[in-house]
Amino acid sequence: MDADVIVVGAGLAGLVAAHELTSRGRRVALVDQENAANLGGQAFWSFGGLFLVDSPEQRRLGVKDSFELAWNDWQGSARFDRPEDEDSWAVRWARAYVEFAAGEKRSWLDGHGIRLLPTVGWAERGDLRAHGHGNSVPRFHIAWGTGTGVVEPFVGYARQAARDGLLTFHHRHRVDELIVEQGTARGVRGTLLAEDISPRGVASNRDAAGDFELTAQAVIVTSGGIGADHDIVRRHWPERLGTPPREMVTGVPAYVDGRMLDISAAAGARLVNRDRMWHYTEGVRNWDPIWPGHGIRILPGPSSVWFDALGRRLPEPCLPGYDTLGTLKHLRTREDLAEHDHSWFVLTQRIAEKEFALSGSEQNPDITAKDRKAFLRERILGKGAPAPVEAFLRKGADFVTAPDLEQLVEKMNALTGKPLLDAAGVRRQIEARDTQMANPYSKDAQVQGIRNARRYIGDRLGRVAAPHRILDPAAGPLIGVKLHVLTRKTLGGIQTDLDSRALGAGGTPVEGLYAAGEVAGFGGGGVHGYNALEGTFLGGCLFSGRAAGRAAARQTG
Repeated sequence: MDADVIVVGAGLAGLVAAHELTSRGRRVALVDQENAANLGGQAFWSFGGLFLVDSPEQRRLGVKDSFELAWNDWQGSARFDRPEDEDSWAVRWARAYVEFAAGEKRSWLDGHGIRLLPTVGWAERGDLRAHGHGNSVPRFHIAWGTGTGVVEPFVGYARQAARDGLLTFHHRHRVDELIVEQGTARGVRGTLLAEDISPRGVASNRDAAGDFELTAQAVIVTSGGIGADHDIVRRHWPERLGTPPREMVTGVPAYVDGRMLDISAAAGARLVNRDRMWHYTEGVRNWDPIWPGHGIRILPGPSSVWFDALGRRLPEPCLPGYDTLGTLKHLRTREDLAEHDHSWFVLTQRIAEKEFALSGSEQNPDITAKDRKAFLRERILGKGAPAPVEAFLRKGADFVTAPDLEQLVEKMNALTGKPLLDAAGVRRQIEARDTQMANPYSKDAQVQGIRNARRYIGDRLGRVAAPHRILDPAAGPLIGVKLHVLTRKTLGGIQTDLDSRALGAGGTPVEGLYAAGEVAGFGGGGVHGYNALEGTFLGGCLFSGRAAGRAAARQTG
């Protein structure tokens, strides 16, 4: 055989699985359709958020968290409703993952040299119900080095294993078939792709240069999701989220194409929960794109005023940073919005400077470079927006600024080519919101949320602007941001047991076949259920990749 185990996909889950295998002396063939520059996959480009429960960082900031609270939040968010079928393993994966996040995860990360920022973010604040979706407390821990820093140690392990003769890189090898003999996975067949020296993330050629076949005792599929293929996204778009947008921006490189899902199904693996997906509503076009249709997500604080395409303020819980899929559902199920694929933020310069962050390692150079002085200078002590945010304000095609609201609305209408927004109507809604700022209490749910957020020291110092009127000239100029749906994550996939073994139609494992990461719905075929709590995607790759590598090592021992 060519190896003890073949790992298909050199993203984070694949690298973690490979490390677990090689650290136990197993020989690994690491197969990927991209070149060596793309080791780490889309995790490299991420912000580096990690979901942790009752961490030292939380406790230092006065956050009281527990497994019980986190598990309540997870269940309220996931809303598992297929417990005897498609969610049967997902529920078990979910509990195991929350236990990991509340227990070993913090020390395990530390053991791999992954350090965390001292601040903890409050992502996905939820649907305003204690038993519903969302994080009750801040749990979004950002790795020093962003996603690049999370990937870095596992890339290092792989390269060292290659030098030691335990791992062989097979770059530009596209898997087209899983070899299954007598019900057992024995290898892969596929196409050798022509050499391509494109930089990381840039779309590469698909020119065939030959064929290949590799054999092993086991195969682990870690090939990612479907986010770059908008046709597949639309094909599986669930009816509960209304009509899919005609135009979207893309939050992942072109190689996140979902090919291995159907290839795995053809080999006997069961695909579940394909109607569950995670796309953002705060996407903007990248003024300096790397991959086709490259979009960036705004990670908003709670203060921007959110309007639909027709100029109506979104109702709670459709608030910035609260309920991602709830907002997507609202925007896609309203009959009069079906033909419009965008919405709007209206905010002040003061809000942008304090609250706007951008997803992606390349959009956060201070954190990616692990430059603590720059982080303190830019994020805590500095005046003005961080440099990447300022670049979007000046160069982004979806950003307009103006000294007064009437001019701003005129520029916003110019971006769509239609006078969909009425300045007088927008003004009435903003003025009504502004009247709520005179007291430390309010009947407006968003204003309540702003004041609630500022009771948390992490938000008050570095994330949430002091409450003020949007139409206060001293806080200006005014900013309008055209927001697009940004494709990102696949929440369903190959159903697996807790050892990451791929399960067949009858619920029994396909011998020798494992799956981890996004292709497995981050474990069990859908560990997140219908909603994610954020900071859970990288962690899902780490946890499921670890499980797959350890189980495959036992099989091949």
